[in-house]
Amino acid sequence: MECHQSYQYYSSSDLHDQQDLSYISSQPSLQSVPSLASQSHNQSNTCHHCLTTLQGQNSYTSSLTLAGNFIYTGSSDGEIRSWRCNSLHEFDSENPTLDHNMVAAGKGATTKFECGKSTLTTEHDRQKCSRLATLPTLGDRAAKLLMPNNHVQIRRHKKCTWVHHVDTVSALALSSDEQLLYSVSWDRTLKVWSTTDFRCLESVRNAHDDAINAVTSSNDGHVYTGSADKRIKVWRKDLGEKKHSLVATLEKHHSGVNALALSRDGCVLFSGACDRSIVVWEKKEGEAHMEVVGALRGHTKSILCLAVVSDLVCSGSADKSIRIWRGVDRSYTCLQFWKGIMVLSSV
Repeated sequence: MECHQSYQYYSSSDLHDQQDLSYISSQPSLQSVPSLASQSHNQSNTCHHCLTTLQGQNSYTSSLTLAGNFIYTGSSDGEIRSWRCNSLHEFDSENPTLDHNMVAAGKGATTKFECGKSTLTTEHDRQKCSRLATLPTLGDRAAKLLMPNNHVQIRRHKKCTWVHHVDTVSALALSSDEQLLYSVSWDRTLKVWSTTDFRCLESVRNAHDDAINAVTSSNDGHVYTGSADKRIKVWRKDLGEKKHSLVATLEKHHSGVNALALSRDGCVLFSGACDRSIVVWEKKEGEAHMEVVGALRGHTKSILCLAVVSDLVCSGSADKSIRIWRGVDRSYTCLQFWKGIMVLSSV
């Protein structure tokens, strides 16, 4: 694998300053993109109610994911806890508590989870979790250590091997076959890891001009990264190639991109940014480039997270609210609006 010695990263303090500003300071709404949100109120019979509030972590919850029958929550103090979903309907409404297990505790905030289909096992209705690896692995680092061309410049007087992220890892994504793990960082790199032996297979240097905040991958092999440089980039490794190459750059947001999510078929991309807008992109069949079809508006501050569940789009914002959207023929309706973070169920 070809390695480069021309890496130049922002200092850690610079990146933290930029991230703090991008998340706190909402920008004017993206008025140049037509709105896809319907102004009429949805008359669906769907009713949502709060089942319970999950309490147990000692600091604010910074990430959450669902895997099998368990919810995983990560907090700013580095703790990861698991919660059993099938007991959500069994709790006492007068004493809304839920059993949880400590999965891991480390240093620094847990900012993103990614769970594959085969990463969890259960025994007697109890969860068993064990740490498989810390990336880069000791063996991977040792194999690169002795070769000078594997070292890259990260500070004026400091080098490390190219397999290292040298600042906050901001997001993770698995390939559709779960053979590859993609990681992005405030150090502006996109890294590709093997999930079979945990080796770092590739590091895309200077993938963006600023901190990278989001990554997602589609079933057709395209990888999307969103950055504080206001751009979304599309990457792909063609058959027979050893590296991912840039195939498209999507530019429409006027502020840092914080979140990305793809529809189930990978043909629609949703991107959220500090401009308070969720931009909807559509892919033409057989093409890598996506075109803007409109934006979803309603949040009053920066969009921080997005998720697609079946035909619903869920958005979380710095305005402390969650919105659930459903789209039909490029017309989207906000089905539900919640203030605060809760575990919810449809009935």
